Order: sequence, then structure tokens, then C-alpha cells
Amino acid sequence: MDMLSQLGFWSMVSGATLVVKCVLLLLGAMSLGSWTIIFFKWIQLVGVRRRAVRDFDEFEATADLAKGVEVLRNAKDSPLYPIAFGALSEMRQLEKSSLHPSLLFRVSGENLHRILQQGVSKQLGQLASTLSFLGTCANAAPFIGLFGTVWGIMHSFHSIGLQKTAALAAVAPGISEALVATAIGLGVAIPAAIAYNAFLGLLNGIETELKAFAGSFLNRAQRELPWMQGGKTRKE
Repeated sequence: MDMLSQLGFWSMVSGATLVVKCVLLLLGAMSLGSWTIIFFKWIQLVGVRRRAVRDFDEFEATADLAKGVEVLRNAKDSPLYPIAFGALSEMRQLEKSSLHPSLLFRVSGENLHRILQQGVSKQLGQLASTLSFLGTCANAAPFIGLFGTVWGIMHSFHSIGLQKTAALAAVAPGISEALVATAIGLGVAIPAAIAYNAFLGLLNGIETELKAFAGSFLNRAQRELPWMQGGKTRKE
């Protein structure tokens, strides 16, 4: 027991086998990467959700679609404007087309809906980037640590055979060094799993706001633009 109490973390790491050290180095890199992602992704997602709510409220408060788009264009780093910009580009193409009014009415609604959904998906895809790394850390880190532990314990048992003694003082240091890998693996996985689930919750909230905006934009376009109303031409 006295020997165990004297074993410090760094002494156990320095006394580990080369394979266990490589495992610990890998887990350390995973931990550094995951905490970096957690820090920056938290700032990004919280900011995007706050701006999405603010910009959607301001868009809804405007009198018409043109003013609403102008508000989004002037908003700083609006997550809604890229969606609106793609829809506006499609609307300009449709307005310049030579389709019959009845066909234009049917095609315009379908095209705008598809463009808006593509814009929402693109925004969510950009926001979800690097989250897969957190999921990988949450799932793989415990098993990587377990591999280091198993390897270290195998090495300890091999040392027992060479020393021809099973005394606790002889095997405890090696087993302690091996168990460090499992502890560090869990230390990497737990924060990554918590952050991953928290970020999924934030993304779901952002997705709700983006889809609400896309639906509102489409409804306004169909109400306000004559050529998107059935039975009317562009000139009416």
C-alpha cells in the first residue's frame, strides 16, 4: 500500500510500456482536439441560434418580402440570409422564364420549396461539421484506453513470470500503469459524449428556426408575387 500511495500519475506514465505510451499519446491528441472543438463549436452554435431567432423575428415584423430580405441583408452574420439569397436567385430566374402562367405557378412553388430546403440543409451541414469527431471520440476512446490497459496487464503478467513472484508489490505498479489508459480513455469519452448530445440539441433548435423561416419566406412569396398566384400573369 505504501508503494501504491507513492505512485504518481507521471511516474506511472513514464513507467508504462511503449504501446501503452502510444495509446496515451493518441488519447491525449483526441482530448486536445475534442476540447478545442467543444470550445469553438459552443460559441458558434449558441451565436447562430441567437441570431437566427433575432433575424426571424425581425423578418416577420416587416411589411413585405422585399423589406424582410433587406433586413436580413443588413443583419450581421445572419444565418437566414444565405437561404433567402438562394431563393431570390431562383425567383429571378423564374420571373425571366417564358413559361405559361399556369405552368409557372406550379413550377415556381415546387422550385422555391426545393431551393429553400437545400439552403436549410447546407446551413445545417456546415454547422454540423467536426461533430463527427466528437462522436468518434465518445465511442472509440474507451476501447482505445481498454486496449492499452489489456496490453499493460499482459506485460505485467509476463513480468510476474520472469520474476517468479506474484507479490502485490511486484505487480501493482504495472497494473496501475495499465489502468491509467482506461481512466484517460473515459476522461476523453465522457466530455465528448456530453458535448455531442448538447450540440445536437442546439442544432435541432437551429433547424427549427431555419425551417420556420423557409416556410414563412415561401408563404410570403406566394402571397405577394403576382406571377406565383394561380390564374394571374406577371403583368396583372
